[in-house]
Amino acid sequence: MTTTAVVPNDVLRAVRIGLRLSQDDFAKALRRAGVELGEPNEASKRLVQRWESGTSKTPRGVYARALERVTGRPVEALGFALPVPMARVHADGKGGHDMETSATSVASAALGTQTGEESFSGVWLSRYEFFSSSRDDAYEGKHYVVIVQHGSRLTVQSLPGASSNPDSPLTLDLTVDRNVVTGTWVEQTAADGYYNGARYHGAIQLLVEPTGRRMAGKWVGFGKDFDVNTGPWELRLVDRSTTKATLERYSQPPE
Repeated sequence: MTTTAVVPNDVLRAVRIGLRLSQDDFAKALRRAGVELGEPNEASKRLVQRWESGTSKTPRGVYARALERVTGRPVEALGFALPVPMARVHADGKGGHDMETSATSVASAALGTQTGEESFSGVWLSRYEFFSSSRDDAYEGKHYVVIVQHGSRLTVQSLPGASSNPDSPLTLDLTVDRNVVTGTWVEQTAADGYYNGARYHGAIQLLVEPTGRRMAGKWVGFGKDFDVNTGPWELRLVDRSTTKATLERYSQPPE
């Protein structure tokens, strides 16, 4: 008998933490989303715990749609081992098909990511520079972020209270191909801050240093007057751990 290893869903946990929601609040948000979608669900703190611990690997459709509404992400990007039918033609060429699900292989890939040679999961210090035309000066933004790797995908969320600018949560969706990291970024500025709650987003490309402990490159995005700007961005590893205690320790503004 073969058993499937239980792989914690650190991606979902990182996304939830990035939304500043406790497990109980996350469950409440899922129930509200179900009502809004016209398909009520019974999401509970216990269900969220089962998802995050990996003991429940695949959400039912009603929960998958609620998850997408609450997180703004496709369920495939939330770390679940989703079953996908895979057809294979027999070697004899007769066109027969063996139907199997990929849940086990996806879980194995996730486990390999966590235990393999190359993993970017951990807490990183994010730092970017930008020029403010309205203030005629250069500034930098710093965040402690948690990166969770799932295959070639990197989910990046700033930790609660871990920004050099008050209340400016940062999210990045990245894909890694050897030493090249490419993706998008979104930052929501504080409602009572200089940018009055404006939401900025753009693209980013980074190169990973041979040590695997630093990524550096450029961001591109639009400015306050809708002109296209660019500037340097780097991520430096500060802790390989993604445990609850570690995330709490870095949930503070960078020095």
